[in-house]
Amino acid sequence: MRKRCVLFLVVTLAGCAPAVAPPQAPMPAATAGAARLPNDIHWFRNSAEHRTLFVQTYRTAGDQLRELARGQAPGSWAVILDADETVLDNSMYQVRITQRGERFASDTWNAWVREARATALPGSMEFVQLVRQLGGRVAIVTNRDDVVCPETRQNLRTLGFVVDVVLCKPEGLSDKGPRFQAVAQGTAAPGLPALRVLMYVGDNIQDF
Repeated sequence: MRKRCVLFLVVTLAGCAPAVAPPQAPMPAATAGAARLPNDIHWFRNSAEHRTLFVQTYRTAGDQLRELARGQAPGSWAVILDADETVLDNSMYQVRITQRGERFASDTWNAWVREARATALPGSMEFVQLVRQLGGRVAIVTNRDDVVCPETRQNLRTLGFVVDVVLCKPEGLSDKGPRFQAVAQGTAAPGLPALRVLMYVGDNIQDF
């Protein structure tokens, strides 16, 4: 039986508050003028180490994928990735709410998503390109609300990501399991066949 790989981009857990933080997470109080960025956000946005760790992690994933994809028929398999802090960098949202002295809230988060201004995380574009070069399909499974899925797709297209399907969160259904199954069973999107999922990539164990 073929093994599947689950890859966690643990650097995001160690170095940065997640973009979709729990509502109860404390945020610094606002001060006169722009608030000073917390060290974790500053590190995530500015450090060379952050970029290096992401690039190295994706390179390792690429090496593992080459082994897993060996002998697989082109178009018969897929890699599933989370979107936020895996492919898309939303740290500008964290900057905004920090400077305003705010906590995460779904309305401000969805407003940010609708701007479609998230940037690509280091190494993510090259990894997605490698998946396609090896003959795989790319599925993005995210817990962004379904109402902002069009803007999520737009954001990915604008950045140059070529993906086969983007599956967002139906209202009240945060469990990704049914969406993973849809990719495997060929019901994720019209024209997309049943696919053997060789690798899952995300920044949080709860992604899987």
